[in-house]
Amino acid sequence: MVEHDLPNALDNPAWVVRTILFVDMVESVRLMEENEADVVRRWCQFVAAVERDILPSHAGRLVKSHGDGMLLEFPVVAAAVKAAFAIQQVVPDVNVGVESSQHILLRMGMHSGQLIADHHDLYGTGVNLASRLTGLAGPGEIVVSADVRDRLTPVLDADVEDLGACHLKHLHEPVRAYRVGPPGPQPVIEPGTWMPQLRPTVAVIPLVERAAVPEHQVVGEVLADEIIAALSRSSELDVISRLSTTVFRGRDTSVREVSRYLTANYVLSGAYRKVGRRLRLNVELASVETSTICWSDSLEGNAHGLMSGKDGVVDHIVAGVGMAIMNRELQRAQSHSLPTLETYTLLMGAIALIHRLSRQDFDRSRQMLQVLTERVPRQAIPWAWMAKWHVLRVQQGWSDDVASDAQLALDCARRALNADPQCTLALVSSGFVHTNLLKRLDVAEELYARALQINPNEALAWLLKGTLHAFKGEGALAVEHTERSLKLSPLDPHRYFFDSLAATAALSAGHYNRAIELATRSLRANRTHTSTFRALAISQWQLGLENEARATVHELLRLDPGLTVTQYRERNPSGGYETGKIWSNALLGAGVPL
Repeated sequence: MVEHDLPNALDNPAWVVRTILFVDMVESVRLMEENEADVVRRWCQFVAAVERDILPSHAGRLVKSHGDGMLLEFPVVAAAVKAAFAIQQVVPDVNVGVESSQHILLRMGMHSGQLIADHHDLYGTGVNLASRLTGLAGPGEIVVSADVRDRLTPVLDADVEDLGACHLKHLHEPVRAYRVGPPGPQPVIEPGTWMPQLRPTVAVIPLVERAAVPEHQVVGEVLADEIIAALSRSSELDVISRLSTTVFRGRDTSVREVSRYLTANYVLSGAYRKVGRRLRLNVELASVETSTICWSDSLEGNAHGLMSGKDGVVDHIVAGVGMAIMNRELQRAQSHSLPTLETYTLLMGAIALIHRLSRQDFDRSRQMLQVLTERVPRQAIPWAWMAKWHVLRVQQGWSDDVASDAQLALDCARRALNADPQCTLALVSSGFVHTNLLKRLDVAEELYARALQINPNEALAWLLKGTLHAFKGEGALAVEHTERSLKLSPLDPHRYFFDSLAATAALSAGHYNRAIELATRSLRANRTHTSTFRALAISQWQLGLENEARATVHELLRLDPGLTVTQYRERNPSGGYETGKIWSNALLGAGVPL
C-alpha cells in the first residue's frame, strides 16, 4: 500500500491512507476529581506544546482535542512514530513541581491504513482500531497495529515488542499488536513507570512498649514480624517489609507522613504492656485517605504463645485487618462512581460482591470487573476473576445461556493466562472453567498442578483440585486436598466457599456427617450458595434424614427454581461418573423435580 502526502484541501471527504495516533491521559477522571483546574491547565499547556513544537516538524495534524485526549494524523508511519516518541518527551515538562500521584501520564495507540478524511475529522474502522489499541497501552507506552509494525525497521526506527494476538473491546477476533519504544542498540522498552495498584498496601509499625522497659522492646519487633508474615499470605494485600517500617516505631508521625514515605494505603500500629507472663495489646488500623481509624481491638495472651503465633492472637489481628480493609474498600466501591475509584478498590469491591451471591451485588461486581479489564487490559487478575464470575453465574442458576457463559468464561481465562502464564489465580480460574463448565477434567487437573508447582501453598488450587477428585468419585484424594486448603486459609474472608467445596469432597468420600458439618458452617456464613444446599441435601438423604433433606431442597429450589435432576446431571461435572448417579438419585428422592 502506497502512502500519500496530505492533500492541500480536506474539505471534501475522500478515502486516503493515513497513520493515526491516539493520545490518551491515564486515569483522567481521578486526576480531574482531585484537582480539575490544575489538570486542565497542564493539559492545555501540553496540547499547545505538541501543536507548536512537534506536529509541524513531522507533517502532522491535530484532528481534534478534548479534555483528556488527542487524535493526530500523519502522512507516513515513520513520522508518526517519531512524533509519538517526541510527545513522550514533553510530558515531564507539565509535571514539574507536581506530586507523583498527580502526574499526567500518557498512553498511545497507532494504526495505519485507509480511512475517510475531511477538514474536520477522520472516519472508518481504522480510527476505531487505533482507539482500541490505546486501551492496551500502559502508562508511558505506545501500542501499534501490525500495519504500523510492517513499515518499521526494528533498531533503526523503533524497538519493537510483539504482544501477540490481543483481544480488544467490541472486536470479535483478536488483533496482532506491538509495543514500541525509541530506537537504540539495546532493548529499551520498559513497562510504564506507573501502573495502577491491584492490591491495597499495608504498613505494620512495630508495636510500642508502654512502660519503656528496654529489654521488653524486642517484643514489638517480634509481634510486627508475626503480623507481617501472616498478612503476606493474603492474596488481596501488599505488605511493607518490617525493615522499612521499624524507623517509625515510637515516632510522633502522622498516618499521611508514614504513607508518603512508604506509599501505604493503611497503617497498622499499636502498643503493648507486659504484665508477668501476659501481654496486653491495643492495635488500630488507620486509613491514609481519611486519616481515621477503621478498626481497633484490645487483646491479651500468654507472652510466649503470642510471640510464637500459637495462641491465635496474631490470627485474630490479621482477620480483623483483612475484613476491615475489605469492608472499607467495599464501602468506597458502593458510594463512588466507577471511573473515579482506585484500581484496588474496584478489585476488592468486586471480589466482595461476587461472594455475596445476591443478584444485584453479583451484577454490580461484573460492572467493576469490566471497568478493571478496560483500565488494565494486560493484567491477569481481573480477567481471572471475570472467568470465575461466569462459572458462578451458571452454578447459581442465573445464566440465560450456559453455552455463551462457558465461552465467555473460557475467553476470560485465556486472556488471563496470555497476560501472565505464571499467575496462579489465572491458572486456577482456568481450571475452574474447564472443570465446571467444559467438563475437561484432564485439562483442569494439569492447570491445578501447574499452579501448585508455582506455589505449593495456593489454597484455592488445593480446594478446586480436591473438588475435581470429588466429582470423579476419588473421595480420599478429594478430602486430603480440601482439608489441606482449609488449613492454608483458616481466616479467609470467603471461608464459606472453602467449607462448601470441602463438604462436596467429604460427600464423595462417604463422610456424610462431616459433609453436613461443613455445609452447615458454610451456610451460617452465606445462605445463597446453591452448591452448598445441594451437598447438604445429598448428605442428609444418604444418612436417612429424609425430612431434613426435603427441607433443604425446599430452600434450594427457592434459590434456583428452575433446577431439575436432568439439568443437574447435564451440568454437574460428576454427571459422567458413578458419583453423579448417586447424587442425582438423592436429589430426586429429596424432592428435586426430574
